[in-house]
Amino acid sequence: MDHVAVGQFWNGNAEAWTKLARAGYDVYRDQLNTPAFLAMLPLVKGAVGLDLGCGEGHNTRLVAKRGATMTGIDIAAVFIKHAQAEEARVPLGITYREASAVELPFAAESFDFATAFMSLHDIPETERVLAEAWRVIRPGGFLQFSILHPCFNPPYRKNCRDEDRVTYAVEVGDYFVDARGRIDEWIFGAAPEAMRNRLPKFKVPRFHRTLSEWLNLLVAAGFVLEHFGEPCPSEETVRDFPSVQDAGVAAYFLHVRARKPAG
Repeated sequence: MDHVAVGQFWNGNAEAWTKLARAGYDVYRDQLNTPAFLAMLPLVKGAVGLDLGCGEGHNTRLVAKRGATMTGIDIAAVFIKHAQAEEARVPLGITYREASAVELPFAAESFDFATAFMSLHDIPETERVLAEAWRVIRPGGFLQFSILHPCFNPPYRKNCRDEDRVTYAVEVGDYFVDARGRIDEWIFGAAPEAMRNRLPKFKVPRFHRTLSEWLNLLVAAGFVLEHFGEPCPSEETVRDFPSVQDAGVAAYFLHVRARKPAG
């Protein structure tokens, strides 16, 4: 399976995903993952940025609101349609283009930085994505991305819960199994049951890589590893959004910032 085939899956997911996410049902994103990512993001005011795999543009808009001039790309045309419609409704100066992160339609050294919110692990040609990011980022610029944590979200994961349905441990397995291209089917658990039953489940191809693979690919591409994050929900967040409690037992997400050397 290549990035074009993956894009077809995401194009099929895009309508339901946009509807549910904009209704506030992507709780892990909104209450944990994105806030931690933005807290780790360097100052971008006045910088020119590229968002790889922007989806319907939610996180692209948040970065733009920090003063960056943003371009968002996604291989799924339906996502780009929704992103462009929102930009027309509330202009933030964002340009959205239908494009693959494997084949970026930009000249070398066009951007001061690039972000990728939970998109790189969905692309099988990781080496090419990192090479393209390196190519379009200016010397001294950075790439910051979030992915499913390879150690705690391998192909097999099971929450171990007590009688009150509180997660006390996470069982993981198949860390070294090459399950690339396996299709996972799921939908946001926070959505009302009636809505979940009415909408199709997302079909998401998985391309699991070990932690060492990710780090070695970044180094091989020429990036210097700069900062890491493993978001953990606060007690207040868990109180208000109990479903994210398991992310405090074992990390769901891994955040990485890597920089292109200036010289």
